[in-house]
Amino acid sequence: MNRSGTEWIRVFAPATVANVGCGFDVLGFAIDGPGDEVLATLDERPGVVIDSIDGAEDRLPLAPEKNTGGRGVQSLLKALGREETGIRLRIHKKMPLGSGLGSSAASAVASVVAANELLGAPLKREELLPHVVEGEVAASGTAHADNVAASLLGGFVLVRSDNPPDVISLDYPKDLCCTIIHPKIEIETRNTRMILRKEVSMANAIQQWANVGALVAGLYKGDYDLIGRSLQDRIVEPIRSVLIPGYDRMKNRAMEAGAIGFSISGAGPSVFALCRSLEQAQEIGESAGSVLEEMDLEYDLHLSPVNHKGSYILERGES
Repeated sequence: MNRSGTEWIRVFAPATVANVGCGFDVLGFAIDGPGDEVLATLDERPGVVIDSIDGAEDRLPLAPEKNTGGRGVQSLLKALGREETGIRLRIHKKMPLGSGLGSSAASAVASVVAANELLGAPLKREELLPHVVEGEVAASGTAHADNVAASLLGGFVLVRSDNPPDVISLDYPKDLCCTIIHPKIEIETRNTRMILRKEVSMANAIQQWANVGALVAGLYKGDYDLIGRSLQDRIVEPIRSVLIPGYDRMKNRAMEAGAIGFSISGAGPSVFALCRSLEQAQEIGESAGSVLEEMDLEYDLHLSPVNHKGSYILERGES
């Protein structure tokens, strides 16, 4: 609750596409459109309090240590030696849970960025990475930075290490766009990680490493043919795709409509296609989406360039 003379700030963090085909847990990019907002307020009482989570219908925990936003802010306060500081959070979920678009990551990023700003911005954006990663642990049980790094920094990111976070922002063609189709079903990241194989063949591992390297090279060179050849996942996609209705047919129609490549966004059920323009993204979305329409399944369609901005402040003030 805002009080007279109390400083507050509202921050937005965008949705993201993680894995990006061959880059399981190491590649991600931010998109325009959906995302989460967090209103953070300084409080006289020490500690982190989550007042409300709008848009989650009481499905997410208010206990800060179990919430991605709350846990991330706790980590930040502890690292800064400011645990006596009080911060209240109101989280506004503006994307579906379990969508594969980094919903938990967006809450963590918006919360940590807002708290850092309320404290006078003692840390740079890159220095916030350990704390947003810690927040993500609350959702999936593991530390992985591909979603949170993309949402925090914007653009395309490569995660060399999660602990400690070592993230490289990548160059990419500025006209690169994507189509995102979100079938209106829910898949929990924690569950989809459990079905993955613990071991992979040497042949598949070698091909996957080659694809990741070639995809990064294709992004840097603006070589769309190389990007398309490299956007192949031989390890995770074959397992997770069976959970997504009509996946193979959507992929075929997207490629026929001119997509550079097509794969699963995060853990799914959202899928994405890379392309060269928003006009082409619309055509690809309609073509791939028709598969779901034939199955009488509802879906959301998002068309977006790669979001280079990442998280940002919406407004701030005192009340």
